[in-house]
Amino acid sequence: MTVSRQTPRTLGAAPKATARPRVEHVQSLERGLAVLRAFSAEEPLQTISEVAEHTGLSRATARRLLLTLVELGYVHADRRQFGLTEKVRQLARPFGVTTDPWEFARSYLQALTERTGESASLAVLDGSDILYVARVNTRRLMTLAIMVGTRLPAHATSKGRVLLANLPEAELEAYLARGSFSRHTEQTVIDADSLRSVLTTVRRDGWAIVDQQLEVGLCSVAAPIVDPNGRVSAALSVCAHAGRVSPDALRSEFLPLVLETARRISAAWNRR
Repeated sequence: MTVSRQTPRTLGAAPKATARPRVEHVQSLERGLAVLRAFSAEEPLQTISEVAEHTGLSRATARRLLLTLVELGYVHADRRQFGLTEKVRQLARPFGVTTDPWEFARSYLQALTERTGESASLAVLDGSDILYVARVNTRRLMTLAIMVGTRLPAHATSKGRVLLANLPEAELEAYLARGSFSRHTEQTVIDADSLRSVLTTVRRDGWAIVDQQLEVGLCSVAAPIVDPNGRVSAALSVCAHAGRVSPDALRSEFLPLVLETARRISAAWNRR
């Protein structure tokens, strides 16, 4: 991609003006945006070579830009392929986007809340946090005030553990290497090796239960939501007070409903 420059012109017999570079033009930003635009609904996952071909950039430049965007959270890496993250969609929200991309899931959350009597919600992973994108509240009093847009630490939540457990290995290891896991209760797992072991179990089982990891008295069960590309891009959970619902009840009574609802939401997402 070539940086545009001012066009010289001739006035009478005057000598030609020397074209000056647009010093305010940031070529690396231009190239980074070109990389983001290379992805589409038809080609949501691409290799470095494919991005280079679509943008006209060299393979080395495309690689550097993709890795920078991965570090910033706008692109995810899965082995040799790359794709856009939810963070790209967030860029459009201040500009009057009125359609809620998660509205299709609301009826499923409502049905789950009615069957369990507890709040149901969806979240995506954003850095070290989960970001709530859909929620149906129960009328029961909860200690945490949670709404769409709320962020919570991924390591201490059931949805966060489901999302972390399904990261590509390199991304998960990078997350664990940062090692800044805040303690919220006496039960919170903050050791990287212990957390890795927990996440290995979550990935094997296909669901997660947390008991008072984030706040005393708060427990939840979560399952993965699979996007049209076959990736776990969101997680569904039911949250309850530990005084009302024990971990055993979460596993025996709530987990089957959460897994069933997660499958239905995934299927509905794939039909869109």
